[in-house]
Amino acid sequence: QVHLVESGGGLVQAAGSLRLSCEASGRPSYNYAMGWFRQVAGKEREFVAAISRSSGDTAYTDAVKGRFTISRDDAKRTMYLTMNNLKPTDTAIYYCAATRSLSNGYVATTGDDYGYWGQGTQVTVSD
Repeated sequence: QVHLVESGGGLVQAAGSLRLSCEASGRPSYNYAMGWFRQVAGKEREFVAAISRSSGDTAYTDAVKGRFTISRDDAKRTMYLTMNNLKPTDTAIYYCAATRSLSNGYVATTGDDYGYWGQGTQVTVSD
């Protein structure tokens, strides 16, 4: 079992930056591939970024490439999403997720791949 808690959301102006954190408790996070998703009310949850358990592999949705960076620090049991040049279209609730991984290079990019989810943190980007 892994328990995930997100933090770092808030209100920011367009072109600003935020860094989201996802702290894991329970089993060691280094056994898990992890990712970020976001959801706007009335829309389906969408994939944002993912990272393998070894940190050697990452994936991003096209809308955030070049602006967002996913990283992890397993000594702190924490995953991060550094978001730069934020746009109003990035406004959403952001969720972190984890899945047990047997492969160092495994990157999970769909919600169904994940078994553990945090409660979400709101990110609002104003014009």
